[in-house]
Parts: sequence; structure tokens; C-alpha cells
Amino acid sequence: MKAIVYNEYGSPDVLQLESVQKPTPKDNEVLVRIRATTVGYGDLLARNFKYSRSAFNMPSLFWLPARIAFGYNRPAQRILGSEFAGEVAAIGKNVTRFKVGDPVFGYPGASFGAYAEYLCMREDGLLTIKPADMTDPEAATIPYGALTALSLLRKVAIQPGQRVLINGASGSIGAAALQLAKHYGAEVTGVCGTPRMDFVKALGADHVIDYTKQDFTQNGQTYDLIVDVLGKCSFSHCRDSLKPEGVLLLASFKARQALRMLWTSLTGGKKMICALSSYKPEDLTHIKELVEAGQIKAVIDRCYPLEQAASAHRYVESGAKTANVVIVMGNSRSSVDFPASG
Repeated sequence: MKAIVYNEYGSPDVLQLESVQKPTPKDNEVLVRIRATTVGYGDLLARNFKYSRSAFNMPSLFWLPARIAFGYNRPAQRILGSEFAGEVAAIGKNVTRFKVGDPVFGYPGASFGAYAEYLCMREDGLLTIKPADMTDPEAATIPYGALTALSLLRKVAIQPGQRVLINGASGSIGAAALQLAKHYGAEVTGVCGTPRMDFVKALGADHVIDYTKQDFTQNGQTYDLIVDVLGKCSFSHCRDSLKPEGVLLLASFKARQALRMLWTSLTGGKKMICALSSYKPEDLTHIKELVEAGQIKAVIDRCYPLEQAASAHRYVESGAKTANVVIVMGNSRSSVDFPASG
């Protein structure tokens, strides 16, 4: 089968199209024919992991274990791609939840593997039937951001009418958090850069702030919840923007922020939560239902064919993307438009 592989860390140039062995599903596994996958933050980080310590948005003590897991000098997993949509091509003898031909979408997470024509997933993993009336490229953009945002927002109890601000509303997690907060009945403000203003508006934000022109902490508004996706905000910087019982929720954090979280948990009133995400298969089924109910949507900027994965990475890293960037397999070409050049 065809796959995009990388044998060393570095720039998008390390991504190469190769023929690799097609996987065979184990007794409890499903073989998925991949139709579409995405270029996510995790893919960029993993591809350049040896050189991207500054982009590692977790406490430093996690860096070495992560470096070993990813591969200290060379990538341990040669095929990137952490979310996908496709169809079941074969099943192991013990599989009962799926049958051949089922349209599915899923999230292999840090195991990656979706930059390929085929991928094996455990039947009880993060895999479920694809939302009805959603294309493969659209469905591929959903799992990672929605699963993570759902896990994060469960750390707080958003009530109808509350005011929520999402700092980083144009990324996978932020976009999903925005839509989930709207689903819970909140008045939502999204913060993003100039090129992505229309994207955030299209997701249903009540208000949009361009961080290149305005610091949201200086606008005199207060919020019940501030979700900071990339851990850019300090508690002291955001304190005056929180209501008396408001919460600053960090999706990424360093050790000093975790210590500040412990302090705010003891003092009462405004507090900070540093959240680690966890997922269950039923969460993806719940997300599918929200998509079908119109509560979560997909917005795509560009699609690239598999052989242009390196170009897709360059485009995302350029900062020019306005929404999701998708990589599609050759058998999906008839349903998408590709950029005129790589």
C-alpha cells in the first residue's frame, strides 16, 4: 500500500511517499481503508519532535518520556496521521461491532498511522460509524478536536447563559470547544488571528476578537470561563477578566501553571484548572450524534492528495491556513478540489 513515511525528524521535506506492507487485522481489530486524514498540530510536532522542545506544551518532566516514546534519535512510528475517515475493508474473527463496508471515522491518537491507504484499529478503540451526510474529508477533521474539547469541558459545568471565551478558537480543539460551549447554551467569544475571523464566525461564535488588534484582557469584559488552548495566558494576566467564581481552563500547561492551579484551589473564588484529556469509545459516538444534530460542523480550508503531504505541512506551518487542512487518498479525488500548486 502507499503511505507517507518519515525516517528522520525535520522539515516537511522528510515526508516521502513509499510502498509499505499492508497491515493485517488481528482477531479483535478492524482494517480501515483510509479515505481522508488531517494535518494536525500533533503531526507537525511529531515530525519535528527532536527539534521542537519549545513547542512541547506540557511540563518539562514529560519531555524525556515523550522523546523516548516518539523515538529518541529516529521516529519510532514512521507514519503520521492521528485522525481519519474511511470504510471497513476487513475484520478480525472476533469483531462484532463492525462489518465490511461500514463507513467509519476514528482517532488512533499518538499511535498515528493514518497517512496511509490502510490502518488497523481495535474494535473497542476510538472508532465508530461516520456521521450521516458528512463527507470523508469533513468527518476526518472531527475526532481529535472534539474528543479533546469534550474531555476538557467536562472539567467544568457550563450553564446556559454563562459567558465563555475560547483563546485559540480556530484550532481543532478551540473550534470544537466553541461549538460545544454553544451547545451547552453559553454566550461564546472566540479569539483568533485575522485570517481566521470568518472561520470562527462560521462556527457560531457570538463575538470574535482578533488578538493581533486587541488584548481580550483589556476590553473590560468578564467571563465565567476562559479556555486557553495553548496555555498562553497566565492566571495573573486573566484574573481581572474572570467573574468572581470564574475559571481559567488550560488545555496545555507547564509545571509552574500546575503549581498555580494548586494554589487557586486552596484560596477559593477565581481558579485555574490544568486539564489532562482522556477519551472513551462512547465519547466518539456522542460526538457523532452531535454532528448529526447540527451541533458540530466541519470547515475545510484545503485538501491535498496523499503524495503532496509535505506541501500540506508547509501550508499549515506558513500560518496562512484559515480552517482545517485535509489529506485525501486517490480514491477520494473526485469529491474534493486541490490547490493549483503544492
